[in-house]
Amino acid sequence: MARYFENSSDALVSDALEGFALVHDDLITFDPQHGFLLARHTAPSRRVALVSGGGAGHEPMHAGYVGRGMLDAACPGRVFASPHNRQVYEGSLAAARPEGVLHIVKNYTGDRINFGIAAERLARCDIPCARVLINDDLASDADGIASGRRGTGGTVLIEKLLGAAADDGLGLAELQELGDRLSARCRTLAVASAAHTAPTLGEPAFHLDADEIEYGVGIHGERASATARQGPLDALIDRMSEELITALAPEPGSTLLTLVNGLGAVTPLELYAIHREFARVLGRHGLSPARTLVGDYVTALDMRGFSLTLLVADPSDLPFYDAPVHTAALRW
Repeated sequence: MARYFENSSDALVSDALEGFALVHDDLITFDPQHGFLLARHTAPSRRVALVSGGGAGHEPMHAGYVGRGMLDAACPGRVFASPHNRQVYEGSLAAARPEGVLHIVKNYTGDRINFGIAAERLARCDIPCARVLINDDLASDADGIASGRRGTGGTVLIEKLLGAAADDGLGLAELQELGDRLSARCRTLAVASAAHTAPTLGEPAFHLDADEIEYGVGIHGERASATARQGPLDALIDRMSEELITALAPEPGSTLLTLVNGLGAVTPLELYAIHREFARVLGRHGLSPARTLVGDYVTALDMRGFSLTLLVADPSDLPFYDAPVHTAALRW
């Protein structure tokens, strides 16, 4: 049994957010009463604030992307649970710009409901609010999943691009249109060789044999529809990459953004080897990433797994990716 280092499972998220705010007080402020983080510095040219959120346990998502060039505010919920609509409302109210607020919402039922209620409350205050829904998870693209594809790793890339676009002064409708286009052209696929440790039980959320992987795992420990033999890395990345390429059908020479994301317990050594294989398969199709991130960007507590994200961008999107960003977890 592996226990987390915590005062209690109930206090872990709030204790962590207070600690995060102490470390990064030059970038963010933390409102402990309403449970949101607010950027101290975003571009004065912004006409619209960007607000996101979702369950804790995915660090550095969401707090790590609040700051110049990305989010104005983030509302973390409890571990793997949606933030309360009151958090989203108060965070949006604090961050709102003259032309309102854009909510960047991952496609999970609780997030959709609570961000929706917050948007209705903002409307009653005459604050315009629109939504971009992130639904990049290829594994949940199945007829039997009524809620549709979930939102996962692609959120990081889309928040980066939208952050730069907001800094450029795009209006609410323009940002929503850009976000919808990016979300429609983004897919992610994840695997895991071991589950995360459930915080309340201190035990793995599920069990796999030593030579098994969960193929298409979710970021909340959701099991995949299939358990597979692990096998060599190149064969695994062949399969994952081909599924992503088939789903998006990018033309040779397309402008691609890629993310090789650790889910919490995979080493950088492994992640870079995974990127090597990902790039190899893309090259076989006449494709090459224009920009790449490799590291832990959207985790699932201590899950031993990784995800691959492919985003087919327009060449005109690259300046948004390259624009300066300064948050706790992403900066250049």
